[in-house]
Amino acid sequence: MARIRKTKHSSAERSEVSSGTTVIPEDEQWRLINDSGVLNKIRSARDDSGEEESASLPEEIFNAITIIIPASFLLLLMEILIHFQYGKHPTLHAVVDRMLPGIPILSIFIFYTTRYKSHPAMQVFLFALGVLSGGRLLYLLDRGSWFVNMQQCPPLATVWVYTIVQLNLLPAVSTAVEAPVLETRPERLLS
Repeated sequence: MARIRKTKHSSAERSEVSSGTTVIPEDEQWRLINDSGVLNKIRSARDDSGEEESASLPEEIFNAITIIIPASFLLLLMEILIHFQYGKHPTLHAVVDRMLPGIPILSIFIFYTTRYKSHPAMQVFLFALGVLSGGRLLYLLDRGSWFVNMQQCPPLATVWVYTIVQLNLLPAVSTAVEAPVLETRPERLLS
């Protein structure tokens, strides 16, 4: 077996050896930090995190597609439900005729509103669109003819649901509350 040698150390050396740390003067510490470049890396990381991170185009497209698909199915569902509401049975041809022009327009709308949804101007736009589309939808369902309802209600319902999903919480709740008020009192739009 190997023998462990005992050496004589002063009490200061023993405390440094036992704790495992070495005392380096402060000016030497700063010289080592500046020479290594660690401080510059930390500053540049702080600067990068302070900037608003924008998603790359493929990420924006993916984010838009994750909303476009459910919104398209919602439009399809509303199209089918409005037909059944008025006792009609939708044919495949009628549904395809409505969906083919609707989905590309909806996709472009969703892509740009998703891209800029954090901007205050977009939140104001989505709020106004939500109030108007919700009010119009409820007005048509209450007072519109069946043909007008079949033409206008599915896109209005889809836009209303989409705006509520994209809005921040307080404007979304306000939109859901304000639209029925507009439906009962449409003259508020003019004043």
